[in-house]
Amino acid sequence: MSSSFLQQNGATILSLTIEHLWLTAAAMLFAAAIAVPVGVWLTRSPAWARPVIGLANILQTIPSLAMFGFLLPLPWLGDRAARIAIVALTAYALLPILRNTYAGIRGIDPAVMDVARAMGLTGTQRLFKVELPLAASFILTGLRTATVTCIGIATIAAAVGAGGLGELIFRGVASVDNRLVLAGAIPAAGLALVADAVLGIFERLLTVKR
Repeated sequence: MSSSFLQQNGATILSLTIEHLWLTAAAMLFAAAIAVPVGVWLTRSPAWARPVIGLANILQTIPSLAMFGFLLPLPWLGDRAARIAIVALTAYALLPILRNTYAGIRGIDPAVMDVARAMGLTGTQRLFKVELPLAASFILTGLRTATVTCIGIATIAAAVGAGGLGELIFRGVASVDNRLVLAGAIPAAGLALVADAVLGIFERLLTVKR
């Protein structure tokens, strides 16, 4: 991309990058707010683990364009493209967070939990003082995977008018202009790499020897 192209389109690229970040961040907040509590609940009700994680797995396998298409007719979503994008991205982010929360807590050494019970900790205290701290790195790994996935899938949100860097990619494909395609693809890839690196740092910091 030439400097003149960047001068002409720099403001648009920046605006769409911020829009892309907003869509991804909103979806990740909703996904974490749903998947972490459900993952904790599944550790208490393991009989439900297979069907619930299986459902999240099915959502993950639906092609992104098809997912957006399924959501378009819904009256409470179809009138706002951003809502469609956030709901779809949330659905795609559920599986890694849910699975890692469940696996992280279930993988804690039973002897540690026995000690916590012997100390008189209640179920809530064990959750917040023992289980979540020990499973934090696993949960963050799921968040890391989900964030990178959402950043990539969010480019498809432009197909339903939700904005984001996908707008530049779709415009470039329609006009056979590789500069526009790269103007959307490079920042999206950069966002994914930065998010992966930052969350990777937090993941290492939160890693606790079990």
